[in-house]
Amino acid sequence: MILRLVKMGFKPENCEDFKVLFYSVQPMIAAFPGCMHVELLRDKTNPDFFFTLSHWNSEKDLEAYRVSELFKDTWTKTKALFAHKPEAWSTEKVTQ
Repeated sequence: MILRLVKMGFKPENCEDFKVLFYSVQPMIAAFPGCMHVELLRDKTNPDFFFTLSHWNSEKDLEAYRVSELFKDTWTKTKALFAHKPEAWSTEKVTQ
């Protein structure tokens, strides 16, 4: 399983627009093949920073989403709202 974390910093006046955009596409992302979970998080000390956390069955599933029209359209709209360069990590749980 892949856990994808994306950090995004927005112009303060664009935060509500981003939330509306995210919640409009969240059901479609969650229904994308291989996606098991997707949620929006907000930084407690700097409310202009948001994180998306998504769980994917595999790298292949995540990559299929990243080349999809859904991602391309959503990312184009999201990028227009940024105040900072986004950062992203693909992670996995560490087990003993």
